[in-house]
Amino acid sequence: MSSPKSGGAGWLVLLALLVLVLAVASVLVGASDVSMLALLGIGGAPADPMASQLLFASRVPRTVALILSGMAMAVAGMIMQMLARNRFVEPSTAGTVESASLGVLAVALFAPELPLFGKMVVSAGFALAGSLLFLAILRRIPQRSSLIVPLVGLVLGGVISAVTTFFAHRHDMLQSLHAWSTGDFSAVLRGRYELLWIGFGLTLLAWHTAHRFTVAGMGRDFSANLGLRHGRMVALGLLIVATVTAVVVVTSGMVPFLGLIVPNLVSLMLGDNVRRAVPWVGLLGAAFVLACDIAGRLLLHPYEVPIGTVVGIVGSALFLFLLLRTRARVG
Repeated sequence: MSSPKSGGAGWLVLLALLVLVLAVASVLVGASDVSMLALLGIGGAPADPMASQLLFASRVPRTVALILSGMAMAVAGMIMQMLARNRFVEPSTAGTVESASLGVLAVALFAPELPLFGKMVVSAGFALAGSLLFLAILRRIPQRSSLIVPLVGLVLGGVISAVTTFFAHRHDMLQSLHAWSTGDFSAVLRGRYELLWIGFGLTLLAWHTAHRFTVAGMGRDFSANLGLRHGRMVALGLLIVATVTAVVVVTSGMVPFLGLIVPNLVSLMLGDNVRRAVPWVGLLGAAFVLACDIAGRLLLHPYEVPIGTVVGIVGSALFLFLLLRTRARVG
């Protein structure tokens, strides 16, 4: 079997099998028993009808939502890095996630009866505006280094988050804001996660157009020389990132650093061949989210640690490692 660095299909199959194993574990792990013994009454014990209801109404939708969110956010982070030409940019370090949360707050204040799809559309609009603002600020920074770019995004996100917190406090909605700000899949049920399939469709679109995003990331002049419309590809990339971010925030809340660490880990293994890296990024993102969610359910069993907290701790540590590693190489 070829090595992972060569991008061998065998290793990709093993990664897919790992996702499958983690998905089965995700379905089985929890405070309530949904084992085969409880579902089928094996061993003489009567079958538990509540176990079957819990399985199909909560556990399976939750696991599918984890997989779709992990894949979509990881690929969205990779697109963001290509467009900004910086490895440390992703929706949670570019103000995109905070802008999406501001959009959800705006819906809660002015149109609380809006259906879930409408909330996603408004949130995506805010996320797109935040991403455009971030790129506009970057264009005004001369001779920016790879370390300055994520700091600009974090500052912008902090400002947007402060505005969101201010209005949430004025309207007594801090608890709701906390729910949107902390990624948590425990409340995902059948009928409330299906919007994530939009993110899956956008992930496939990103895979199909990955080579064009690579060219667009080289700059406007380089793209024009190859006959590619740079502005159109940037707009498509930002639309994918904004929509994916909005779908995940509306469904489960923020999952920080996911789109940063997964593409960087894949880049360390495979290099910068973006088209070859997309399936790796998607599967590794799904595996990472599943593993963090399972860890959150086991750490304080039968209670849960929100996945946003687990991913935030692991992701921030890896983020610092990557920053220090880049600084050492530059130095």
